[in-house]
Amino acid sequence: MKLIVGLGNPGIKYASTRHNVGFWVIDRLSAKWGIEVQKEKWKSLVGEGRVRGEKVFLMKPETYMNLSGEAVRPAMDWLKASVEEIVVIYDDLDLPPGYLRLRLKGSSGGHNGVKSLISHLGTQNFKRIKIGIGRPDKPIPIPDYVLSRFAPDEEPKIMEAVNRAADAVDAWIDTPFLEVMNEFNRK
Repeated sequence: MKLIVGLGNPGIKYASTRHNVGFWVIDRLSAKWGIEVQKEKWKSLVGEGRVRGEKVFLMKPETYMNLSGEAVRPAMDWLKASVEEIVVIYDDLDLPPGYLRLRLKGSSGGHNGVKSLISHLGTQNFKRIKIGIGRPDKPIPIPDYVLSRFAPDEEPKIMEAVNRAADAVDAWIDTPFLEVMNEFNRK
């Protein structure tokens, strides 16, 4: 069983913002695997299906980013999922736009959605795929920046990263995550 969580904020207002790249990866996987992500469960939109014989759950928490743990913990409890069976996909300010970084564990790095997950899961030892959104060029409050849209010249890099992140998750279905990391952490 695999629980694949993309972090973001619900609603049309946030749909195209930097903070929602995790949702975009879930949308890519939904289309690729033919799994609709429409069921309302665990304060989230959820889809479930089978991929190459593996039971998978695609999840987009609807709690808003900073409360993501309030959705993921109940899902894990209901599914009796261990942290080894989840991967979380989210934006990262410290990576240049379009870069991917896969990790087996780590701190929140200041990301409030990940802070919430660590708090509710009681561990920071969960797989993650971070998509670089870069830092602002000019002084702007970080909340305003992450809730803004990508510049036109950034969009192709971000779309490529979203596709690569979806490919990494797809590879994880039947490949150990460490091997997936070794392949996808290379530029």
